[in-house]
Amino acid sequence: MDLVNMLRVENIILDADYSNKNELIDNMVNVLSVNGYLESEKGFKKDIWQRENEISTEVGYGVALPHAKSSSVKRPTIVLARSLKGLVYDTEKCHLFFMIAANEDATEEHLQTLSRLSSLLMDEVFRANLILAGTAEDIVELFKQAEETEFQKAGPDTQKYEGKKIVAITGCPTGIAHTFMAAKSLQNRADTLGIHAKIQTNGSSGVSNRLSPQDIEEADGIIIASDIKTDMELFEGKKIITASTREAIHYPEKLITNSLEGKGKVHGEKEERLKQDKEKTRMKQPKIYTHLMNGVSFMIPFVVAGGIFIAISFMFGINAADPDSPQYNQFAAFLGTVGGDAAFALIVPILAGYIAYSIADRPGLAPGMIGGMLASIGGSGFLGGMIAGIVAGYAVLWLKKVFKNLPEALQGLSPVLILPLLGTFITGLIMFYLVNAPLSWVNTSLQEWLSGLTGTNAILLGALLAGMMAFDMGGPINKTASAFGLAMFASQVYEPSAALMVGGMVPPLGIALATTLFKNRFDTEERNAGKSAYILGAAFITEAAIPFAAKDPLRIIPANTIGAAVGGAVCMGLGISLQAPHGGIFVIPIAASSPLLYILSVIIGAVITAAIIGLLKKPIYINETSKSSVQSFKSTSVPQPKVSAFSYEEIKK
Repeated sequence: MDLVNMLRVENIILDADYSNKNELIDNMVNVLSVNGYLESEKGFKKDIWQRENEISTEVGYGVALPHAKSSSVKRPTIVLARSLKGLVYDTEKCHLFFMIAANEDATEEHLQTLSRLSSLLMDEVFRANLILAGTAEDIVELFKQAEETEFQKAGPDTQKYEGKKIVAITGCPTGIAHTFMAAKSLQNRADTLGIHAKIQTNGSSGVSNRLSPQDIEEADGIIIASDIKTDMELFEGKKIITASTREAIHYPEKLITNSLEGKGKVHGEKEERLKQDKEKTRMKQPKIYTHLMNGVSFMIPFVVAGGIFIAISFMFGINAADPDSPQYNQFAAFLGTVGGDAAFALIVPILAGYIAYSIADRPGLAPGMIGGMLASIGGSGFLGGMIAGIVAGYAVLWLKKVFKNLPEALQGLSPVLILPLLGTFITGLIMFYLVNAPLSWVNTSLQEWLSGLTGTNAILLGALLAGMMAFDMGGPINKTASAFGLAMFASQVYEPSAALMVGGMVPPLGIALATTLFKNRFDTEERNAGKSAYILGAAFITEAAIPFAAKDPLRIIPANTIGAAVGGAVCMGLGISLQAPHGGIFVIPIAASSPLLYILSVIIGAVITAAIIGLLKKPIYINETSKSSVQSFKSTSVPQPKVSAFSYEEIKK
């Protein structure tokens, strides 16, 4: 769908002097119908309004882009309406309106046209030239020149990479937001460079769009943008660019071009070659934090599933799962067994097993899980499980070096017999004789201390945990607090879980409230994102706050942290417990000890966050354009009309 060819002179309305949005859309659709682009004017208008009702098509900068895919469209085109005096479209005054009409089969082209048009309209000079153009032909010429200029700038890179193929894998500890944001960022940039991309997401619901051996073999570049352990078996001998999900979100083009230019490191190089540069070898080893987060990411589904099953069983009575209680209910007992006796029993072994797996791959899994079970039955719990995973992983790594020169006939036995057997023996010895007894005492003491916290101590702990959750929204500080809460949850201490969920819900809800109460502090895009943040925040998806924090960290992060800390302090001060570590509003009614007070804690935190944002952020004022900039617009070759009702100062930067 060629943008220049789609914008025809007959579809340009230079003086769109309409009184409201309804009248504007009616006339733009009528132009399409009169010029023969529609099968049904009524049908297309219905589709346009259906899209408008989903979310406003204001894009900021005084521009709106109403658009729709419709069976009523004969062939794709664009209508441009220009209003010199401006028209309040939804929440702000706009001067340029582009209606994109696409037929039902134009899915990819439709999106590319929107993207291309949006990119051009972000250029302040280009928008001003559209306002100053004297005729419809001048406007078409402006688009033609802009397209040619953009092609000249992007042409070499596009031609260089066009037709290339990349594959990528993205994954984060929770497998919810960063995983898919990173994949989307890489995919979008690959599309603009003319590159075919297949991206596997290791999300919370499992692997999607799985890469095949053929995909990897045919790829010109490979990217692993993951914060957790990735199965690298298929990448043996391939050059790979490794990065975090955050790097993929913010620097997709750099990762893509580096992968295509062969700047990655070969996976699976021989030990002898690695030894030539000890520092590089050391840098190749992932940090302990990555191993721990890998274990936590695999553990979370067991904690969530088990916690929710137990919480539901409480709906039948707090002792409904106990056969000796008058409240006994058979179905509640079933839920309690599945959640407590099964899911919760696996928490520590899974944690330990996948920490060891992250360190030593598959041979470390069995020693890690068995060490985790020893920690669980030996009383050292979550802390013992972490130690078991680390011990098992590095024990197996050491054993790999010891047995690397086995005869060929025994090489096949090493990963399935020798390494797991000896790794389990070493891990078992250390856990049984050195770890369980002292850590059991530490674990018990910590549980008793937390359970006995009241007054000021509880308030301070709640503020600390919730503030940590809100501070970096998925980063190491957040994950540290989350890991502590999960440890206490596994030990049946539920108050920290309540404070942690408050800390995760407050940032997006507070920001959403701020976009509602202080609209003049946010642009149109941010206000629209704020609407989604209400839903995501209520569902305990903290990552909805990330775009706002990235754009204005010095104001948003302190507001998030303070609001969350106050909410967490109120929650812990009231002694509220939460027997489901995830789920937000969906689990609060059945899992919180005091649902109404718990919701009140969240609301207090969100209101404080919104109030701080309102105080710190300044209203977005319309800035005057410098005389030199205006002069540069007037010096163009485009004929300029006499403008009386409009001044360029009205265009928002």
